[in-house]
Amino acid sequence: MQFEQFVAEKARRARAARIGLFQTEEDNSSQHELLSLGSEWTQKHYGGDFFMSPPQDPLPTVSLVFVRSREGNTVAPDPADLGGGDTDKHLIYEGLSRVAVDAVMAGARTAVGRAFFSIWHPDLVALRYDLGLPRHPAQIVVSNDGNLDLHALLFNVPSVDVFVLAGRKCRERCGQQLNRPGLTVIPADDMAGAFRELRRLGIERISVVGGRITASALIDAGLVQDLYLTTTLRSAGKPGTPFYAGSRKLQLDTVVRKRLLSGRGEPAVQFEHLKVKLSD
Repeated sequence: MQFEQFVAEKARRARAARIGLFQTEEDNSSQHELLSLGSEWTQKHYGGDFFMSPPQDPLPTVSLVFVRSREGNTVAPDPADLGGGDTDKHLIYEGLSRVAVDAVMAGARTAVGRAFFSIWHPDLVALRYDLGLPRHPAQIVVSNDGNLDLHALLFNVPSVDVFVLAGRKCRERCGQQLNRPGLTVIPADDMAGAFRELRRLGIERISVVGGRITASALIDAGLVQDLYLTTTLRSAGKPGTPFYAGSRKLQLDTVVRKRLLSGRGEPAVQFEHLKVKLSD
């Protein structure tokens, strides 16, 4: 399938989806330094402005996006199995969480096959253009061991920049395979240094979409500011797979908490925007 056909099909599905309405249950946004964004359409469905932390030199702003089951599991053969539903998928996951970012990051296990991380609903595409951003965010793939699917779609769209944060084994294993136009290899032996390089190259905001090991490493390195977390009522997913797999103690401060209004055939889910801090 050509990339233009892929984009058209994703847009068709997003347009056909029934997008529900969120109701705000808690709002502490005035207590934090945040950027707000939205349009008439997103404010109607999300129940207000969407917030994100502002970028601060020398590092980009980083947000994590996760859907978890009622038990807290985040790993499933198909993310839809966790029960987020169309509103979460199109409004949050493939929508507001990445509409204003410069790049979307995923681990190598996620960046396979037809994976390509962008926004698709026409109203969200319009908002991204209104923000002065290119149609698609850059794609970032993290790999320590070099098990990269270089045939994956995201590696083969010439108009979209790709960055590989490559560990030493990945650089040794892949070598010249990563020498292609539009692909930039950044050594990831020091993750903070890799992120400083991304910032130097113009990447100010990053949305991280998978997986939990990559996300945990970024949290432990102190590189994450925001967590966009959807919790469903479904019992699903691989047991014992919370979004954080590190050893540090997290402090999660609620910016907003919302609940999806039922009655439109959508599952009752809770959405939270949380500020991420490490506690001693």
